[in-house]
Amino acid sequence: MERMPTVFNYCPRDGRPFRVDEQICPLCDFQSLHAPWIQSPQKAPWRKLLYVRQDYPDNYVDDTFLEELQKNANVRQYEYWSVVLESTIITQHISSIVIFVAVFIYLLNKQLSAHALIIIGTAATAIGYIFWDWSNTMLTPESNFQRRKIFKGAALFFLTLLGLTPILKTLTVTTSPDTIWALTVILFLANLSFHDYGSDNRRNIKYPGSLSTNAAIFASVVLASRFETNLHVFGLMAFAVEWFALFPMLRRQVRSVSIRGNLALTIVLFLTATTLFTRISAAIVVIYILGMAFVTFVCPFWLIWIQRYKNEIHGPWDEARPKIQHGRSVDYN
Repeated sequence: MERMPTVFNYCPRDGRPFRVDEQICPLCDFQSLHAPWIQSPQKAPWRKLLYVRQDYPDNYVDDTFLEELQKNANVRQYEYWSVVLESTIITQHISSIVIFVAVFIYLLNKQLSAHALIIIGTAATAIGYIFWDWSNTMLTPESNFQRRKIFKGAALFFLTLLGLTPILKTLTVTTSPDTIWALTVILFLANLSFHDYGSDNRRNIKYPGSLSTNAAIFASVVLASRFETNLHVFGLMAFAVEWFALFPMLRRQVRSVSIRGNLALTIVLFLTATTLFTRISAAIVVIYILGMAFVTFVCPFWLIWIQRYKNEIHGPWDEARPKIQHGRSVDYN
């Protein structure tokens, strides 16, 4: 009686399963004797379901797994001049800090009187409020009651500031000037770092914008304590509140109303800062101009250039992100 040859569906030497069309193991050259009627049972197709028990390992993926792969799907394509225009948000804030420091130096050197600073600050604030109220009236009308409430709040604030002026004047009497200058630089760097550049909120300053505002006001308090008269302290603190708390909201309003107006405001702030510091230090003026040119023209080009190295991938392995809609159920994508 002729003995039937042994049929292997796997290599007996290394345990590698044979495919249907394989006769020789590619690892050890063992010859397989496949009978056409002896075949392994057909597996069910793989499905991407975790709650179904399947004849596949947990880390198995089929050939179609990478078909849903997306590269740089959410990468934004920038245009150079549009990025240059957006960079004016940063240059405006830097110019504001430079202008405030210049005003403090002029007050300290008695090249600017406190009366003139209070009058100029009050007039500029009134003009800015008129523009802010006019542009907001077109969007969201406000009643006369709200305007009276704003005026009452402003009057109460300045009266409170006037009462606290003697305390602020003696706040850092025992502190050395070097410590004052170093602390001021740190606080203004914090103001510059945490300023809310991307917010379109034109009414309130929220966190982290509030952290930036508090840092600027604290720096102003430290600088104001260097003056000898209450009038100088009050003038600088009133200007600081107008400049760092109210002026950012006006800048957002100008940016939302007119692109040309935003560009014109940027140029005015740049020229004002350059003119004020020309009589203080020519070296600082050169550094300031080079810094503004770098932020405005070089950094946008740098941002566009490094986009070529961005490699962001999305695929079926990403976790679902809930999309919450008010008054509706949660949709997972």
